[in-house]
Amino acid sequence: MLTELIKTERIKKLLPAIHTFMAEEVFPHDLQWLKQSWAELQPTLNALREKVKANGWWLPCFDPHYGGMGMSLLEHAFIAEAVGGSPFGYYLFNCQAPDIGNMELLHLAGTAAQKDQFLTPLAAGETRSCFAMTEPEFAGSNPVRMGTTAVREGNEYLINGHKWFTTAFDGSTFTIVMAVTDPEAAPHQRASMILVPTNTLGLQFIRNISIMGHPGSGWMSHSEIRFDNVRVPVENLIGTEGSGFQLAQARLGPGRIHHCMRWMGICERAFAQMCRYAATREIEDGVMLGEKQMVQLMIAESRAEIDAAKLMVLSTALLMEKAGQKAAAEQVSAIKFFTAKVLGDVLDRAIQVHGGLGITDDTILAFYYREERAARIYDGTDETHKASLARKILKKYR
Repeated sequence: MLTELIKTERIKKLLPAIHTFMAEEVFPHDLQWLKQSWAELQPTLNALREKVKANGWWLPCFDPHYGGMGMSLLEHAFIAEAVGGSPFGYYLFNCQAPDIGNMELLHLAGTAAQKDQFLTPLAAGETRSCFAMTEPEFAGSNPVRMGTTAVREGNEYLINGHKWFTTAFDGSTFTIVMAVTDPEAAPHQRASMILVPTNTLGLQFIRNISIMGHPGSGWMSHSEIRFDNVRVPVENLIGTEGSGFQLAQARLGPGRIHHCMRWMGICERAFAQMCRYAATREIEDGVMLGEKQMVQLMIAESRAEIDAAKLMVLSTALLMEKAGQKAAAEQVSAIKFFTAKVLGDVLDRAIQVHGGLGITDDTILAFYYREERAARIYDGTDETHKASLARKILKKYR
C-alpha cells in the first residue's frame, strides 16, 4: 500500500516495537482499566509511561529540547495510529489532548517565563492541563460568540465566565481560557488566551459532565467550570490581546491530524475484533458468521473506507508539513468529517457483527461507540466543516 512508501526509515524501525508494546502491555488490559477510577489507575499508567520514556518514545511530535522525539507531522501520524487503538495510548506517550495542543501553543507563542512555569513540567509529564473555550450559553459552532470576559485592571486581568466541556480539568494544574478582552473589536479579534492556574481563587469546579451515563474522572473527563472574579497577572496573556482565535486555529490544525489518525487506530482495532469474531463465531454446525455475505459486506466496506480515510489524512499531513496549514485548509475540513463518519460506521458494523455482545461492556466497542460519537461535534461539527469546504470550492467557480 502507498502508506509503506511514505514511511521514513525512522518510522519503519520504530513501529514494530511500538506495536509489540501496545499488543502486549496495553490492549490486553485497557478494557479492565476503564472500570477503574483515574486515581486507582494512575500508578499503573505512570509505570508504563516510564517504560515509554526509557524506550525513547516520549512526546513523538514535540521539540527534543523538551524531551520529545522531534517527529514530523507525517511521522507522528503513523505513531498516532499505532497507539490510538487504546483509550490510554496517547496518554502513555504524552501526546494526548488537551495537553499536546497546549504544549504546541506555549511553544509557539509563550514567553520564556510561561514556558518555564507551564510548558516544561507539562512536557515532562509532571502536570496536566486543560483548555477552556466552549460555553453552554453559546453555540459552539460559532466560536466568535462568547460571554467570558477578561477585563484589565492595572497589572491584572479580572476574568468572569462560564465554561463547559473543559476536558481534563479534573486534576489539572492550569487551564488556558479563551476570554473576550475587547468586545468592540472585529469578531475574530475580540478574544485572547490567558493562562490560569486551577488553584486560583474564584475558579470553581462545578461537575464532571456525564457523557451517555459516564461522568469519568481525572484526564478522562469533561468539566463544567466557572470563573468568578478570577484575577491573574497580565504576564499570563499568551501572545497579544485579540490574538485568541488566530492562536486557536494554529492549535487546531495539527490537532485535527492527531485526532484523525487516532480514529484510524480505533478503526483498525474495531476491524480486527469484527473479523476475528466473524471468523470464529459458529452460528450453525460447522458454519461461521463470516461465511454470511451480509457480514462479508460489512468487512469489505470497512476495509475500503479505513484505507481511504487513512490515505486522505496522511496526504493532508504531508501537505501541511510541506506547504503550511493555510494551503491544507480544504483538506483539513475534508478529513475531519470524512474520518469521523468512517469511525462511526466501522464501530457500528463491528457492534452489529458482535450482536448482543457488542452493546455490552465486555468488549471495548461500546466504550468507543459512546465516547467517539462526539468526533462529529468537537473541533468543528461535520456540518460546519462541510459548509466551509463547499464555500471554498464554489469560490473557484465564480
